[in-house]
Amino acid sequence: MNPIPHHTKQNRPKIRFNLKAKMIMLISILIISIFIVFAFFLHDFISNTTEDQVGKRALSVAKTVATIPELREAFQSDNPAAVIQEIVMPIQDVTEAEFIVIGNTESVRYFHPDSAKIGKKMVGEDNDRALLHGESYISEAEGSLGESIRGKTPVYSEDGEIIGIVSVGFMIDDIREIIKKQNYELWLTISIIILLGVIGAILIATYIKKLLFNLEPEEISNLMIEKEAILQSTHEGIIAIDNKARITMMNTSALHLLQEPFTEDHYIGKSIQAILPEFNVPSLLRDNKCMHDIEVVMGKNVFLVNQTPMYQKDAKIGTVLTFRDKTELEGVIHELSRVKQYADAQRAQNHEFSNKLYTILGMLQLKQYDEAIDFIKRNRETRDKWDQFLTDHFTDPIIHAILQGKWNQANELGVKLSVHPDSELSYRFSEIEKDVLLTVLGNLIENAIEAVKNEAPEKRKVSVFFTDIGEDILIEVEDSGPGIKASHIPKVFDQGFSTKNGTNRGIGLALSNQAIQRINGEIILEDGDMGGACFVIMIPKREE
Repeated sequence: MNPIPHHTKQNRPKIRFNLKAKMIMLISILIISIFIVFAFFLHDFISNTTEDQVGKRALSVAKTVATIPELREAFQSDNPAAVIQEIVMPIQDVTEAEFIVIGNTESVRYFHPDSAKIGKKMVGEDNDRALLHGESYISEAEGSLGESIRGKTPVYSEDGEIIGIVSVGFMIDDIREIIKKQNYELWLTISIIILLGVIGAILIATYIKKLLFNLEPEEISNLMIEKEAILQSTHEGIIAIDNKARITMMNTSALHLLQEPFTEDHYIGKSIQAILPEFNVPSLLRDNKCMHDIEVVMGKNVFLVNQTPMYQKDAKIGTVLTFRDKTELEGVIHELSRVKQYADAQRAQNHEFSNKLYTILGMLQLKQYDEAIDFIKRNRETRDKWDQFLTDHFTDPIIHAILQGKWNQANELGVKLSVHPDSELSYRFSEIEKDVLLTVLGNLIENAIEAVKNEAPEKRKVSVFFTDIGEDILIEVEDSGPGIKASHIPKVFDQGFSTKNGTNRGIGLALSNQAIQRINGEIILEDGDMGGACFVIMIPKREE
């Protein structure tokens, strides 16, 4: 399988965001969301853990100080503050606590980092649990130095009585500064991880997009739908096999031509010999060249088989077989020989398509991709509606050929050629009638287009009407041109007479009149409803 060619992207669906951008965006959002949530969790965890550890540290220091024997004895001395200061000051320096405060049972300070506050009552009003109930605990309150986390524990005498309290604290502002520093390192690390994640998302998206031949999911879906539609609508039988001769794909036409009783799903994964035992499988797998129109006898039928190997990066991955019934093909060739007489009517179509292709090429070169797609769709829809109308209302293919060719010619000249919606023609023409109709109808429509092509764009209209109701076939060709002067009407079918400038004029209508008379028909000129000329063709029906 070769890479998707560039031109297949002309009909790509409108895509707001491509796959690569979507993948990068979605993966990045996922990574960022996860790490932001994780970061907030860590922030909360670090804050709580830091405060808890500081509180436990304060309480541990408080308990250690409270159990110092000299401290207990100092409470019994005449000047406890002087003795306690000598004991506690070195401890505060070692532990780096913001403050160590020691007070008696009345919460009067015996020691404080600020000597001016010794002898005054402790601030915070959270000493009752230690002094009244003998608890050791951690509290958060605003003291004389500011808001702090404090560990408090009672001081016991030798007899087990509460004789004082120890309070060790660390300032909240200092703790927050520690947390802020830790959070900065956390967010820096997470930002680096997110950046690496985004780079990884870009690399993953690029790799996956490359694996998909730079196609979007919508384009892949479109290609799958188009592939299935093409396979199932193709009249030729198509079978794809891998390098082990196993069927990987086949269409309905293959089952129909081979008269197999099961659906295509029944044969997927089975050997090609299950339905084509006549094939030389080793040779089929070994041959790396394309082969065309090889005659193969299968049962009572003769098929023309084509073989095309499939490659991916210069490695053969399988083979595609297409085949068609030779007998049916011979019938098609016979039909094509008859269609050659209508070739002139189709020349305008080639010219029209050439102009459209150049228009599309210009749009693509100017990178006007949306305009090119809209231009293709508009022309496709118009042509499909026209073809469907011809199929529904006209049985004979000659009418299709004439109208199709003239419709293309009219479009090329900016003329609107329309067929009356009530037109209906199921009559089967003989070979002579077909030849006459090709000449007459072709000339009349040609003249109508010539009559209006120099008019204003909104007045360039030609209308055709067909009906086979009654004993005669009636065909009307009418235009919105200037019409034919009354003085010219008697001479309009004379050879050599023409209202147009130039040489070799005045031949078409004369030949048409002569041709229609050979099948006992008639051409009549009337005043048209559109303001121009109206030619009516009457052809009597043959007796069956």
